[in-house]
Amino acid sequence: MRVLSIAVMASLLPAVPAAASAQAGTTYYVDSRAGDDAAAGTSATAPWKSLDKVNAADLKPGDTVAVKRGSAFTGTLTLAAKGAAARPISIKAYGKGALAKISGDDADCVVITGDHWRISGLRASGCRWAGFQIDGDNNELSGVQADRNITGVFVTASGSRNTIRDSVLTDNNRMSVNDEGGDNDSGAFGVLLNGDDNVVTGNTITGSFAKSEDYGTDGAAVEIFNGDRNRVTHNIARNNETFTELGAQKGKTATGNVFAFNVVTSSRSRGSFLITRGARHIVGPVKGTVAVHNSVYLPAKDTIGWSCHDGCSPSILKLRNNVIVVGGESGWEDGQGADEAGSVYQGRTAKFKLGPKSVMANPQFVSRTDLRLRSGSPALGRGLSLTAKWYGGKAFAKDATGKPVTGSPDAGAYQR
Repeated sequence: MRVLSIAVMASLLPAVPAAASAQAGTTYYVDSRAGDDAAAGTSATAPWKSLDKVNAADLKPGDTVAVKRGSAFTGTLTLAAKGAAARPISIKAYGKGALAKISGDDADCVVITGDHWRISGLRASGCRWAGFQIDGDNNELSGVQADRNITGVFVTASGSRNTIRDSVLTDNNRMSVNDEGGDNDSGAFGVLLNGDDNVVTGNTITGSFAKSEDYGTDGAAVEIFNGDRNRVTHNIARNNETFTELGAQKGKTATGNVFAFNVVTSSRSRGSFLITRGARHIVGPVKGTVAVHNSVYLPAKDTIGWSCHDGCSPSILKLRNNVIVVGGESGWEDGQGADEAGSVYQGRTAKFKLGPKSVMANPQFVSRTDLRLRSGSPALGRGLSLTAKWYGGKAFAKDATGKPVTGSPDAGAYQR
């Protein structure tokens, strides 16, 4: 986290009654190869060609934009119209082949300023800053791809109650600031959250990692800066610099963020799971962070499980039922220390006090990449029984494979 950071599957839909179908909106088609901007755009046989036609369209609640697979566009798709909760506006793919790609280093690729959009079937690659930038509310990204950006998905300070799910965010490995001195390098984010009450769930986030003049390397799978009550759950993270880092400008907050049932691995020479700060830090305090039922394996020496520094206290960080294995320091706290319990740790060193039921032991993962627990693991039955609030709500009270969490739970992201 740097000062300049402005920073499992969905249920099948029920059959639509005939009356509702009669009220369906218009579907517009776009095909960069076979389209024509002079065409009507309302059928797959007469599609538009450019993003400009979509940007200029007077889209209404219930409308759909279908983008042909294999298409390629340069520029920005601007989604400014407002849908409704019962009738969102949709972007989806049609045809066969790879997802339609939007690229171009002169601008962000997909910018959602409107509300109640459902966006799927797009790839944003090599964009100026963000692959997908969300300024509006109650929008959903699902099944999208983002790569080679400074941030794959950027939810700005005005973006709230948005969902990023079941998507692939890979090698978003560029820096926006990378100069010597100033402690200000910034970039390489899978997801950057500046807004409140957003959900990041079911995604695969890899390669958020870049060289930094100030820090050697930098990056995060999910970075939160000035964002409150965000829920980051059930994600698979591989080979990122850190999984999450949190901070807030003085006078602002990053309060009540929840990290649950995430599976974090890396083969890189350095890395961390969670970094947060107390009041003495320039981007602290970050209050009320909760990390529960995460499984972490970072075997390199230059690694840390979690760090709560510059005034750590139970009001800053609470940890429950995690399994964290690192080649370096399993955890670090100062001040009053974090509120920690029900977990299994293994590391070369540790600078924190174990809480109730927590132990230092080999959790016996199945393998370096499969963090399920072998029979006889000390993590089995290790966890404390928790209410759904710890997980961010009842919808998230299930393990990494979708099993409900009941009784005396196992520590980590996987239940027996």
